[in-house]
Amino acid sequence: MSGSTRHHTAPSTMETMMQAPQGTFELKRLPQRRRELLRAWDGADLYLLKAVAETVETGPQTRLLIVNDAFGALAVPLADLRPQAWSDSYLSQQATLKNLAANNIPAEWVSLVPSTETPEGPFDLVLIKVPKTLALLEDELIRLRPQLAPGARVIAAGMAKHLPATAREMLGRLIGPTTSSLTWKKARLLVAEPDPTLPLPANPYPQTYPLEGTDWVLTSHANVFSRDHLDIGTRLLLKHLPRREQARDIIDLGCGNGVIGLVAAELNPQAKLYFVDESFQAVASAQANFQRIFGEGRSAEFRVGDRLEGFAAGTADLVLCNPPFHQQASIGGHIASSMFAQSREVLRSGGELWVVGNRHLDYHKSLKRLFGNVRVVASNAKFVLLQALR
Repeated sequence: MSGSTRHHTAPSTMETMMQAPQGTFELKRLPQRRRELLRAWDGADLYLLKAVAETVETGPQTRLLIVNDAFGALAVPLADLRPQAWSDSYLSQQATLKNLAANNIPAEWVSLVPSTETPEGPFDLVLIKVPKTLALLEDELIRLRPQLAPGARVIAAGMAKHLPATAREMLGRLIGPTTSSLTWKKARLLVAEPDPTLPLPANPYPQTYPLEGTDWVLTSHANVFSRDHLDIGTRLLLKHLPRREQARDIIDLGCGNGVIGLVAAELNPQAKLYFVDESFQAVASAQANFQRIFGEGRSAEFRVGDRLEGFAAGTADLVLCNPPFHQQASIGGHIASSMFAQSREVLRSGGELWVVGNRHLDYHKSLKRLFGNVRVVASNAKFVLLQALR
C-alpha cells in the first residue's frame, strides 16, 4: 500500500517504528521531548489494526471513522481508506499530520474533525479508542449513532487495565449488543452490533453548574476537566487571584471551562484575556462562558493550541495555570514543566506566573530553577499555590 514506504529507526530512547498488519510505520508523540520514554502507540492500537486486517472487508468505498486516535497510530496505517479522524485533542491532530508526513502519506488522505463538530456519515466502520473520560465517550456515541450506515461495524478498544466495565455497558445502551474480546497485548476489544431500534437519549452535554459566590452559571462540554463542579485546586487559586492595575494581557493557560480567566477578567477590567487549551471542547466552553458573562464588549481571545505556542516573547503580564499532570493514560510532569518554561519566555519583565498543583508534584523546584524568585501564596493539606516572578 502507499503508506508502506519506510525509514530506518531514528536514534531514540524509545521505539518509534510500529509494526502492524498494514505495514511498518514511523510514529512519534507530541509534545516532543528530548528523551522520549513512551511510544506513540499501545496494544489497543495494534489490536484494532489486527481486527481490521483479519475480520473486516474493506475497499475503496468503505467509509471509515476513527475516534480518539492519540497520535495517528490508527489513521496513518489506514490512510488508504481516506478516513475521518474525530478528536478533542489539538495535539492528536498535529501528531497525526506529522506522522503522515514522516511516512510519506499525503495529509489530505485523512480528514481531521474536531470534537466541536460532528463527522458526516454514513460510516461503514468505526474504530474507537476508549477515552480516559467516559463522559466524552457518551457524548461521542450519542452524536455518532445517527451517522452509522446499515450494517456498520463499531469496534472500540482500550488497554485492559484502563478499560472500565461501564464502557461495554455504554456501547450496549447507545449503539447495540456489545461483546468483549479476550485480551491480546494487554488490550481488549469491545465489538458493538448497531441496533437502529434502540431509543437514543438526549445528549446530556454540555453540562452547567452555578459558580459559588457569584451569580454565574458555567457551561462545560463533556471532555472538560471538572465539568460539573469547581475542583479543589482551582478553588484555592480563585481565593487569591491578584488584581494588577498595570496588567494589559492575562493568559489562562490550560483554561478548561475558563473559570480562572473569568474571575481574573472581573478583577482586572482593564486587561485583555487569552484562554488557551489543547482541547477543542475546553476552549469552546470558555468562549461560551465568557461571552455569556461579559458580552461582546470585553476583549478576549480563545486559542486551541499546544501550550503557549504562537505567543511572542514578552507579551503577557500574568499567566494563570492549573496544569495537567497526565496525557491520556500516562502520568508525568513534562507538560507542566514545558508550560512553565514557555511562560517565562512569554512574560514581560516583572510579569507573574501563578500555578496551583498537588503538593506531591513539587512544582516549586522546577519554578525555582526557571524563575529564581518563587513564593508560596497559599496552601492546604493537598494543594499549594505558587507565584513566580519574571
